[in-house]
Amino acid sequence: MSQFPCRRPRALGLLPVAAVAAAALLAACGGSDDDVPVPEEARTQDTRTFTPVQEDTFPALAGSNVATDRWTGVLNGAAYRIEVPQTGWNGQLVMWAHGYRGTGPNLTVDTPLMRRYLLDKGYAWAASSYSKNYYDVRAGVEDTNALALNFTQIAASKGRTLAAPSKIFITGISMGGHITAAAIEAEAQAKAINKVKYNGAVPMCGVLGDTELFNYFTGYQVVAQQLAGVPVTAWPVTNFAEITPAIRAALWSTYPTQTNATGDLLKNAVMYLSGGPRPFYAEGWATASNQNNIWASMGGDGTINGILNKNVVDTRGLVYKVDASSSSATAVDNDFNARAFKVTPATDANRLRTDGLRWIPVTPGDISVPVVTLHTLGDLFVPFKMEQVYYERVKAKGNDKWLVQRAIRDVGHCAFTAAEAATAFDDMVKWEAGGTKPAGDDVVTPATVAAPTYGCRFTNNTPSVDDYTAPAARAGYQASYPSCQ
Repeated sequence: MSQFPCRRPRALGLLPVAAVAAAALLAACGGSDDDVPVPEEARTQDTRTFTPVQEDTFPALAGSNVATDRWTGVLNGAAYRIEVPQTGWNGQLVMWAHGYRGTGPNLTVDTPLMRRYLLDKGYAWAASSYSKNYYDVRAGVEDTNALALNFTQIAASKGRTLAAPSKIFITGISMGGHITAAAIEAEAQAKAINKVKYNGAVPMCGVLGDTELFNYFTGYQVVAQQLAGVPVTAWPVTNFAEITPAIRAALWSTYPTQTNATGDLLKNAVMYLSGGPRPFYAEGWATASNQNNIWASMGGDGTINGILNKNVVDTRGLVYKVDASSSSATAVDNDFNARAFKVTPATDANRLRTDGLRWIPVTPGDISVPVVTLHTLGDLFVPFKMEQVYYERVKAKGNDKWLVQRAIRDVGHCAFTAAEAATAFDDMVKWEAGGTKPAGDDVVTPATVAAPTYGCRFTNNTPSVDDYTAPAARAGYQASYPSCQ
């Protein structure tokens, strides 16, 4: 007998293949093929309404010689895009997971960074908007998986008969990197309503440490407040927006680009919180978008804007290194840490659910397919530390044979060239097909990460029209960056 009540799968609104996938959950439910688990308690996120932005079509790739079928539509409340070569499809499907879309009501979808590479190599690709905005990784995994499961049915509805994909890969950026990493975990394979067995993954600039990202934001806030003379004394800090101007005035001579002597202590602490001494940290610190994104992510109550019902933030394991005079802990550091407020999470804030994935799906390293990651060194919004956390988790599970990680020399969040993304994906699929494990970077040895040329091996700054950053702008940025020479 099931430990939780069930209901009919047609409430999910899935097309036939996805309904079959949902029915696979019934073994755990202990019911008949008429039943699936009912939801648990409601969250703020569950009360929000979102609207998929429907498109008639999307443009063909400029300059491409590959003729494609391009389909759009809405599946289970999520908009989608699909593109398949008209001839020469290699039989394989790539799922693209986009990044955080904010808190607005409109659901939008985009195209993969390495779109040109995928089409040139004969891949089909598909991308979902997800059925909800906010940091809803659970929705991202389920909606991406549902689209993969419904790929052939959608093609048929558009007038083209396709065989089921022989292989399915997943890749994405930022929050989409979290979705990518979570989707291949053993927990997602067991607990997702829509189950997809991916053959390999390329999470880029991903939140690979899942809730550790929120600990990082809060650690920054704790240090900033304490240095500014308005220390955290209770959690949550309900007046953070009101005291923000005073904190910035106490720590910056010119916000966000130039800290004063006291602010330099914060700069040093965040260097260690975000991954340790490394090239491009200083440039990343002085980048306005990094600072503004971080500050926009502070001051919450630990429910991640209503994705959870209770506080998930845990700063008890954070150690703050404010003193730049030594790489080891000093008396200044010890005193600072002794006074720093420690945020304790609710023990069940992100527990296993009975109705599918956790509300924030986790990435504990239970992987069994090839994974190649990319991360820019100066990214402080989703910091390089995420790569270090992920490596330690994967290694602890004994699965590091499946993991390759690469550092990219840039300051922007997800500021990869299309060439960098395409190379990572190409290396992953060759590895998955039986080739040798590709090369990567050591992300955890401090002396290696701190070397002036760290990240040079896999950085490809040659700009192209496919990059998210316009070629002229990228060339200008790169001209001021430290050289690999």
